[in-house]
Amino acid sequence: MSIAIRQVSKDFGTFKALRNVDLDIGSGELVALLGPSGCGKTTLLRIIAGLETADRGNILFSGEDATDFNVRERNVGFVFQHYALFRHMTVFDNVAFGLRMKPRATRPSDAVIKEKVHALLGLVQLDWLSDRYPAQLSGGQRQRIALARALAVEPKVLLLDEPFGALDAKVRKELRRWLRRLHDDLHVTSIFVTHDQEEALEVADRVVLMNSGKVEQVGSPQEVWDHPASPFVYGFLGDVNLFHGRAHEGEMLIGESHSGVRLASPEHSAAQDAKAFAYVRPHDLDVQRYPAADTAGGAARSTGIAAKLVRTIVVGPIARLELLPLDGVAAGSDDIIEAQMTAQQFQEMGLKEGETLLLTPRKARVFVA
Repeated sequence: MSIAIRQVSKDFGTFKALRNVDLDIGSGELVALLGPSGCGKTTLLRIIAGLETADRGNILFSGEDATDFNVRERNVGFVFQHYALFRHMTVFDNVAFGLRMKPRATRPSDAVIKEKVHALLGLVQLDWLSDRYPAQLSGGQRQRIALARALAVEPKVLLLDEPFGALDAKVRKELRRWLRRLHDDLHVTSIFVTHDQEEALEVADRVVLMNSGKVEQVGSPQEVWDHPASPFVYGFLGDVNLFHGRAHEGEMLIGESHSGVRLASPEHSAAQDAKAFAYVRPHDLDVQRYPAADTAGGAARSTGIAAKLVRTIVVGPIARLELLPLDGVAAGSDDIIEAQMTAQQFQEMGLKEGETLLLTPRKARVFVA
């Protein structure tokens, strides 16, 4: 079932949770609503489910206006962060609950319910736990049971609100791989809310970036990573360094004109000495030693961003460098610049904390203020 969201707005007192949101979700798609706390993603999910009512706008299911449908009429399955399993019921009874609550005219027989529940427990690979209670399960097992319960009523839409948020990192990673495989088998139109960019990029067909009640960008994981549409998207997706400078006729200067870095920005060819920002990911910074002295032959080598190496973290194959700029060109937490290289390269260069290094962006995205 396809979903169309048209000009949906929602206010809570003076707080504007959603502002004229437009979004289309194709039948069988797995879409992630991604953004920081308070951006409106859970409110939008609850409005799609019918658990909240929009102040303005419409929700259409496969072209039919479902704005005024109640939760039961929408035929959605909902999975919460904290499982919401019935503690006094066995795993089997939890999964069977929705089927047993159907109106008598459409309720399956006990034999059909038994067959269906065992099939669902087999699908989530937990059939051997059918007679246990939620308290006897791990967090990952409980969440898979919650998903089986949501699927039992054969929903047209599956909605998941931070489904793995209460789990530890290893279990989260295992479950999101499992969710992706499950979706590929079932092809139920699914929307899940998360603030974890790695989770969204790994699992979803498309990612919807939200900020302050608005949609900032919609695209495939590769599209939003490679081509962020706004400074917010660039900053939210992964680690990034922010540099201040001036843009003029298709070029941005970071630092002083004689020793700074010039970045080509042809998309801003009309800019005339305008305030600009450059976003550079840590692995896109070239790191060299600062030349000991400028000579006629070595002056060109000193162009770049001079920074002092204050901390190094080597974990496995990656070395992360934290540097303090010497001329105030970076903005952010304590003005620290983060660079990244292989641990082997770091060892070969023999870099030491306290050294002054020269940084040059290999790739950057420029925005004009």
